[in-house]
Amino acid sequence: MSTTLFLKELKGSLFSFGVIAAVLALYIVCIVYMFDPEIAESLDLIIATMPELCAAFGMANATDTLLGFLLNYLYGFVFTWLPLLMIMILVNRMVVRPIDRGSMAYLLASPTSRLSLALTFALTLATMLAALMAVIVALQVACAEAFFPGDLDVEGLLQASAGLYCLWLFLGGLCFLSACAFKDARLALWAGGGLCLALFLVQMVAGVGEGIEVLQTFNPVELYDPYALAAGEDDAVGNSGILGVSGIALMAAGTAIFCRRNMNV
Repeated sequence: MSTTLFLKELKGSLFSFGVIAAVLALYIVCIVYMFDPEIAESLDLIIATMPELCAAFGMANATDTLLGFLLNYLYGFVFTWLPLLMIMILVNRMVVRPIDRGSMAYLLASPTSRLSLALTFALTLATMLAALMAVIVALQVACAEAFFPGDLDVEGLLQASAGLYCLWLFLGGLCFLSACAFKDARLALWAGGGLCLALFLVQMVAGVGEGIEVLQTFNPVELYDPYALAAGEDDAVGNSGILGVSGIALMAAGTAIFCRRNMNV
């Protein structure tokens, strides 16, 4: 790994990170502030009225606890789609665009090996995702203590967040692999990013439609279950571990391809 390049990439990622973190922070503050057991009952009535639509966005679980409220309205949709946007932006900035524009030639001509370059890119992506996770967890805890002291199950929140980070690693691995594997810039960005979006859309469709639940069986995104993680269920922890290990394996595969591919830069 190149420490100099790592620090440079971290600095270059701060703007995208800041924008996504700010949007997520806005959602967190609004959702925590909105929590009220009486309001939660009204929302439960809405869920009962439109179960399919709420299920599509991962908001179909009735709850009267603050942790359940956060899991229902943040972890099912907001905390999956927006981080994917950041992943695609970072992968495009670090790998896809430099190869497409030819600026990667300067790095390839340096004494740093291709292996070190690829590992640095992958580690930068994982680090930025970890930083984003730390920010949203800290903000949720801070807002909960400010508005509803002692009401939040912090341990359950941490368990659900750890599983969410494993999902992010999996999404990052898919995007990183496609960025390293394809020569065409659009295909390099959207093969992985588009597949991630397709997995989420399949999850949404499977939650809405009847008779197509079989789609959930073959969708790796379904391995992430924030409610089961918050409850400490062993199966949910194991499934999240599978996502995390798969994400690391995908990044390793992307690194291997990056080291061997012929780059016309």
